[in-house]
Amino acid sequence: MGDTTKYIIKRVLMGLLSVYIVATLTFFLMNMVPGGPFVAEKSMSKAAQEALAAKYGLDKPLLQRYFTYMTDLLKGDMGPSLRQRGREVADIIFTKFPVSAKLAGIAVCCAICIGIPLGCISAYSRGKLADNVIIVLGTCGIAIPSFITSVLLLYGLGVKLMIFPTVGLNDWQSYVMPVTALAIYPTSYITRLMRSSLLDVMGQDYIRTAKAKGISGFKVLFKHALRNAILPIITYVGPMTAYLMTGSFVVEKIFTIPGLGREFVSCITNRDYTMIMGTTIVLASLVIAANVLVDVLYKIIDPRIKLK
Repeated sequence: MGDTTKYIIKRVLMGLLSVYIVATLTFFLMNMVPGGPFVAEKSMSKAAQEALAAKYGLDKPLLQRYFTYMTDLLKGDMGPSLRQRGREVADIIFTKFPVSAKLAGIAVCCAICIGIPLGCISAYSRGKLADNVIIVLGTCGIAIPSFITSVLLLYGLGVKLMIFPTVGLNDWQSYVMPVTALAIYPTSYITRLMRSSLLDVMGQDYIRTAKAKGISGFKVLFKHALRNAILPIITYVGPMTAYLMTGSFVVEKIFTIPGLGREFVSCITNRDYTMIMGTTIVLASLVIAANVLVDVLYKIIDPRIKLK
């Protein structure tokens, strides 16, 4: 068994432990908050609330409910939704997740394909007009919240100019505005990160040696410097992809997209315990899987890195 395989197995086991810890903390913390999933339903009598609590096992001691949930989770059962009655949590998540995953996947690809070249151009043109323009745009993209960007796109391109659809994801045109709203921040962050990383690498001795040998600046930049400068980008892109794939609730809410982000928000406001647990576990699993993948990509991109 190779070192890389051993490392992956070790990280997977550590990841499973992390998911267990996250699930345990989430379970106990959400049950410490006063109230319950049926209290908000004012039209429901107290007897009916108690009957529903008994039906879903909420009347049992907390530790007993915890061990029951964890046992069912090991069997792949996340339980029924407490508010969307008649539906299983797993079914809701795996129905909504592909919508958010597709939207986020396109946004991540756009962020990488635009952010990295812009960062390289900014570093290559350091101190020039192109560099200053890219820095200003990148700073604005990081500073402006996604909900403001979404509203501006919706009002300008959707309502006033009527170029793109404003609701749902029915065709490719309907993806333009939500993908843009999701991609602006990561694109700007990747641009700034790529610029600073590339400038740092360009100051290394081996880059100065390459320049002294008469190699053109463009070739030095893309052949020698880019490979090492891109490592911080991989570190950022991994967890960012996982977070985006769980759905941005602001963007999905504004553009009326039936993704996982909307479900995540509604389950918190409705105190849907099983749905909160399910979405939290999925998010934690995605983040951990992304981090493991990033570490493996490190080894592929730079063989000098040792995985231990």
